[in-house]
Amino acid sequence: MSTRFQRRIPEGEDRERLICGDCGFIAYENPKIVVGAVVGEGGRVLLCRRAIEPRRGFWTLPAGYLEMGETVEEGAAREAWEEARAKLALEGILGVYSIARIGQVQVIFRARLAEPGFAPGPESLEVRLFEWGEIPWDEIAFPSVRWALAAWREGRAAVAGNPPEDARGMAGL
Repeated sequence: MSTRFQRRIPEGEDRERLICGDCGFIAYENPKIVVGAVVGEGGRVLLCRRAIEPRRGFWTLPAGYLEMGETVEEGAAREAWEEARAKLALEGILGVYSIARIGQVQVIFRARLAEPGFAPGPESLEVRLFEWGEIPWDEIAFPSVRWALAAWREGRAAVAGNPPEDARGMAGL
């Protein structure tokens, strides 16, 4: 019995898919969902220095992949705990970004600390609150972190979409 998947266009569709050569099963490849938060506290923002690749040693928001069975809110809270040992009070969606070049949709919340304290989790080397002028911009891990920080700083209502200069999230690091 062969379990070889082949890339071809299924009947009635307009793009290539992975199709099982034996049974015809179509394995759809869909974007991954990333959830996270810009955590503001007393005018400062919480950032995590990554202990893992990609971009180890660079600063990011507490964020990561949504797990099966989670809501986006539960995922954002879990990621903040895993990366920053922080318990959050989510205050609504800050932005939804599309990173087409790597197949991600990012749902970023506006949040504050629900309880005092934070510390590096296993995926972070360091966790720190930064005043706006102290943010290490040359060491920010991903373009979407910049977008979310700018939306937070400007106090915008939820942003649905990328900035015009990178509408499809195709710019590299």
